[in-house]
Amino acid sequence: MKYRTLPGTELEVSTVCLGTMTWGQQNTEAEAHAQLDLAVERGINFIDTAEMYPVPPRAETQGRTEEYLGHWLAGHDRDALVIATKVAGPGRRDWVRGGRTDLNKANIAEACETSLRRLRTDRIDLYQIHWPQRNLPNFGQTVFDPAAERDGPSIAEQVEAMGALVRAGKIRYWGLSNESTWGVCAFHHAAAQLGLPGPVTVQNCYSLVSRSADGDLAEALFRNGMSLLPYGPLAGGKLAGKYMGGARPEGARFTLFPAFGPRYAKPHVDDAVAAYDRLAKSRGLSLVQLAHGYVCSRWFVGSSIIGATSTAQLAEDIDATGTVLDAETLAGIAEIQRLYPNPAA
Repeated sequence: MKYRTLPGTELEVSTVCLGTMTWGQQNTEAEAHAQLDLAVERGINFIDTAEMYPVPPRAETQGRTEEYLGHWLAGHDRDALVIATKVAGPGRRDWVRGGRTDLNKANIAEACETSLRRLRTDRIDLYQIHWPQRNLPNFGQTVFDPAAERDGPSIAEQVEAMGALVRAGKIRYWGLSNESTWGVCAFHHAAAQLGLPGPVTVQNCYSLVSRSADGDLAEALFRNGMSLLPYGPLAGGKLAGKYMGGARPEGARFTLFPAFGPRYAKPHVDDAVAAYDRLAKSRGLSLVQLAHGYVCSRWFVGSSIIGATSTAQLAEDIDATGTVLDAETLAGIAEIQRLYPNPAA
């Protein structure tokens, strides 16, 4: 396993981060703990969760993932691990915190305290805003609609809330998730104006079929000294090849939850996946190796978030993240991207 220090932080993290969103829905607590044991054995020290997990989110299960992780953490060396979690924003799951989901100071503080209790820890290493307070196209949507504008706490108030948590020692650093280039720059500007720490990471969807981070967001990351924490490097399993030819394997995510991840049902996603599969085979690789190898090769990636529902899948994913793609393979990927530039945007 390789490690790097996230820019702007003292967090030395494995270049692979263990994602947790299936724990409590598709995975039992025992299965979650088995994944954690394997991940740590293989050198992963970075674990990402969220107060909203597991997904698909339900009022009955919300918070269960953090609880599973907290039970495991209680018996392990907390100082050897980097723990990230997220505060949910408004407009999607109004049963989170009894509907108190506007990202104001009080709600962010409450969410942090609740996550700390579930995680059984005294600090969160990286605390992230799960999705923005403001109106913007997200989760595969691409068209901005001014008519959807809504009132709410300002970006400055959110920066102040995170600064207060840093001062209190509740969190070490903070970041953004499902955020736009404008948002990254606006948060950094507000932090500079207030003399407070700004966000250090952005956790956005990124894979061979989701390439929105390649352009102006990459520039914003570079100029603000940040890194991307990509989630969905296998596009919800599409880039594992399990859904090729319209297959719906028993127990697979899109079999159990057909409406989940609508971005992966967009036109040309399957065409792009098939093209990448042909390229992988021609280069003597699996599709999983091609997908993970590409994401991990990007200069702006701090740590790639992988998730699985079995330890066998997790082991395959960890192995695949070490794949080094040669120039000919990268050229083949670039050619496919020209045909299918961002099908699951």
